[in-house]
Amino acid sequence: MGRNGEAIEELIEVMERLLGENGCPWDKEQTHQSLMRYLLEETYEVMEAVKENDMNKLEEELGDLLLQVVFHAALAEKEGYFDFADVANRIKEKMIFRHPHVFGEINLETADDVVNVWEGFKKKEGKKYILEGIPTMLPALLRAYKVQEKAARVGFDWPDVEGALEKFKEEIDELKHADDEESLKEEMGDILFALVNIARMKGINPEEALQVTNDKFVRRFNYVEEQVKESGRDFTSFTLEELDYFWEKAKKRGL
Repeated sequence: MGRNGEAIEELIEVMERLLGENGCPWDKEQTHQSLMRYLLEETYEVMEAVKENDMNKLEEELGDLLLQVVFHAALAEKEGYFDFADVANRIKEKMIFRHPHVFGEINLETADDVVNVWEGFKKKEGKKYILEGIPTMLPALLRAYKVQEKAARVGFDWPDVEGALEKFKEEIDELKHADDEESLKEEMGDILFALVNIARMKGINPEEALQVTNDKFVRRFNYVEEQVKESGRDFTSFTLEELDYFWEKAKKRGL
C-alpha cells in the first residue's frame, strides 16, 4: 500500500472511531440529510481556494471535502449499504469505462470528441433523457447553463446570439405586463434564463460572471462604508446622491 492508500485508511479509521461506541456524540447524531449543508459549504470553500489560487488553503479545504465523502460512506456502511471501497471502486470503473481512448482502443483527438463519447456512455448507463443527470441542487444560474448547453449539443439552440437577444427583449416585454406575484416570478425566471442563454452563446459562464460583479459590488460598497465612517455621520443621514458620489470615487480608484 502506497502513501495515498495509507492516508485514506487512517482517515477512515478516524471516522470509524468518531462513530464508534465511545466516539463523538455530535458525529453519531448525523445523517446523510443533516450533512448536506456541510457538503455544500465545503465545496464552495474549495472553489474559493481555487479562485484565490491559494494552494495551502486548497490543501486544507480538499481535506474538509474529503472528510464529507468519508463521513457519508461510513454512515452508509453502518446502515449496511456500501463502504468507502465500494464508492472508490465504482468511480474507478466508471472512469475506465468512459475513457476507452485511454484504457481501450478508441482514438479521440479533441475535447469535443471526448464529450460526445461521454454522453453516449451516459445513455448506455441508463439515462433516459438528454437532460437527466443535471443536479437539481445546483445554483440556478449554473443549472440553467448546463441545461442549455446539453440541449444545444443536439441542435436545440439559436443559430446565433441575435435570436437569444430578441428572446430576452420579448421576455422583458412580458414582465412589463405581468400583474400578479406568480406571473412576475415566472417572467423574471424567463428573463434570467434568457440572459444565461446570451452569456452561454458569448462563451461566458453566467455563474462566474455574476460572482465577479458580486465581488466588485462588495469592494465598492466597502469603500462607501469607509467614507461614511470617516465622516462621523450615520449611514442613513446621507442622501442617495451623496452615497453615489462615494461610489463613483470607488470606481475611479479601480475598485
